[in-house]
Amino acid sequence: MTNPSLATPQGLGRMGRAEFIALMAMLMALNALAIDIMLPGLQEIGASLGVENENHRQYVVSSYVFGLGAAQLLFGPLSDRFGRRRPMIFGIILYIICCVAIALVPSFGLMLVLRFIQGAGAAATRVITVSIVRDVFGGRAMAEVMSLIMMVFMVVPVIAPGTGQIIMFLGNWHLIFVFMAVVSLAIGIWMYKRLPETLNPEDVRPFTPSSILDAFRIVLTNRIALCYTISSTFIFGALFGFINSAQQVYMGIYHLGAWFPVAFAAVAVFMSASSFLNARFVGRFGMRRLSHGSLFGFIAVTFIWMLVQVFGPQPMPFLLFLTFFALAMFQFGWIGSNFNSLAMEPLGHVAGTASAVLGFMSTVGGSIIGVIIGQAFDGTALPMVAGFFTVSIIGLVFVLIGEKGKVFQPHNPRV
Repeated sequence: MTNPSLATPQGLGRMGRAEFIALMAMLMALNALAIDIMLPGLQEIGASLGVENENHRQYVVSSYVFGLGAAQLLFGPLSDRFGRRRPMIFGIILYIICCVAIALVPSFGLMLVLRFIQGAGAAATRVITVSIVRDVFGGRAMAEVMSLIMMVFMVVPVIAPGTGQIIMFLGNWHLIFVFMAVVSLAIGIWMYKRLPETLNPEDVRPFTPSSILDAFRIVLTNRIALCYTISSTFIFGALFGFINSAQQVYMGIYHLGAWFPVAFAAVAVFMSASSFLNARFVGRFGMRRLSHGSLFGFIAVTFIWMLVQVFGPQPMPFLLFLTFFALAMFQFGWIGSNFNSLAMEPLGHVAGTASAVLGFMSTVGGSIIGVIIGQAFDGTALPMVAGFFTVSIIGLVFVLIGEKGKVFQPHNPRV
């Protein structure tokens, strides 16, 4: 029997619920694609463009993430003024142009600039996708839909590194960006042909400095939204820290070689399964109970992981490392979509700007934390594991502030 909270909402025209979820997932997945597919090629990119310090190769990831975070502040207000479709189409076109340009780039410095601009284009898919979901769903229904979107979205980290590895076997790293351009063009055409405008005309806001500042004030003075966003920022910092260090951990410490994409995919499968289960359970138990329990689980797993990393054999046996990591990321899957929905729940009337401000804070803040964790890499996994535990404790502090010390307690039947 179909869950009534997930019935196809009005205003999507010919698009059914399954197609809507798939399209939203693919739009968000352009971000994961831009990062995960190129991880197997980081070493060759560095060698090709004369990067001597192996930690500096991480900037290919972090420059993209900074662009992704910064441009959300622009696309959010634009989507509240001009609707969701036109800014989204512009961002996808910018993303495609940068993919082609990077495939021809002659220097590492120019590549970082283009990656920043590519991330800026992708910001449209990040911020506007969340706004679209909030346009048509609210409360637990939004959390359920976001969980299903994240489940499909997580297919990309499963297959992207392997796809990048295959492309590397067939050619070189330049072809990875050509492949990205083709995929993003296909998704852009799908969105253009099938997705109607979802912004309610009553929610259109003027694109003026005073209106934008007023929307920012609404977002930043809402305790629940702000605290859950800051908590998400620190938790996402752990994920960015791993992404920055993944190639060095898997290839440098454990020497996985061509098996690197398989190990990366194994953890992504756990996150995808977590999102699926969240979609099944959140309607029954609520976002707070699931996400708060997962946060405490994340803290427990990373604490034990850190103790074993410090006092156990060096390096930690790979299967044990992968087990700890998979358990932590399973918890992460329940934290991410629920925290995002909890932050957006009270801000539906300014959904575009709200998604922009919250996305900017979590993406830019998380990427800065990720850079700090990644640049601390010292040939062992300890900086990464210790970073995971530290950010989870800080995340808990802000949840406690937002909830006034009361956890696991739904505020109303919908959340």
